[in-house]
Amino acid sequence: MPPRKDPDASASVPAFYGAELRFKRETAGLTLEGLAEGSFRAVSFLSQIERGERRMPSDLAQHVDAKLRTDGFFQRRCEDARKARQGGHAEYFADVAEMERYAESIEEWAPMVVPGLLQTRTYAETFIRVGSPWLRPEAVEALVIARLERAELWEREEGPPAFWAILHENLIRRPLLPPGAMADQLHHILSVIRSVQGVLQILPETTVAHPLMMGMAKVMTFPDAPPVAYTEGLHSGQLIDFPPLVKDYRRSYDLLRAAAMPPEASLAMIEAAVEDFRNGEQPL
Repeated sequence: MPPRKDPDASASVPAFYGAELRFKRETAGLTLEGLAEGSFRAVSFLSQIERGERRMPSDLAQHVDAKLRTDGFFQRRCEDARKARQGGHAEYFADVAEMERYAESIEEWAPMVVPGLLQTRTYAETFIRVGSPWLRPEAVEALVIARLERAELWEREEGPPAFWAILHENLIRRPLLPPGAMADQLHHILSVIRSVQGVLQILPETTVAHPLMMGMAKVMTFPDAPPVAYTEGLHSGQLIDFPPLVKDYRRSYDLLRAAAMPPEASLAMIEAAVEDFRNGEQPL
């Protein structure tokens, strides 16, 4: 059996919080299964909290305090850990941004917006300003920086996650940016996909009916935790870890792959669009 990997409690507030949870649990002589009993949460979820990878919901903090007799410590401090975890992200996305760093594979479906992991600064800033025009410049800048920092996972020491992205053709045909900036954005997508040996497909705009028609989806797998799915709407998002539902999302994503163009043709389409935008033309 490989040695247990203890979290670095000094890495962040969530890591400290998780390390303290593990210490208190083991001091009480409880296994993860024993602590999870009666909480309506999976053992894997508690394990991720102990590793500093997920935030502690308030109701679970109450359960933990009662089970470990910690006099309300975890409930009092779960808000601090939640705020620290956000790191410039919307609250509903904070867990997802953290989990990306540990993912073994990431699969993205982007029907309307270039995935955050593939965005340039110009694209990210424009999208945030258009979507939330009431934000002050410093708030926009904080969100842009947080989004760009997510892409650091491409350079992680153990290697990047296996990456698969399916983009809708409308992202090319109806560009968010002026021609020059859009050419830079599409070239950036090509560079990332090739550098991480990822796979990219384009769903043709002529494909009217297809799986996952209702919006974006992301599926992530991990070396030591169950897979999760994530969907997002206007100013809200949902992280899904219920195994049967995650399985349905993965099946739908597989069907979407079959409906999309082959990777080689998809990359060729983007290359041609880059050339057209560089020449100030609308891609045909």
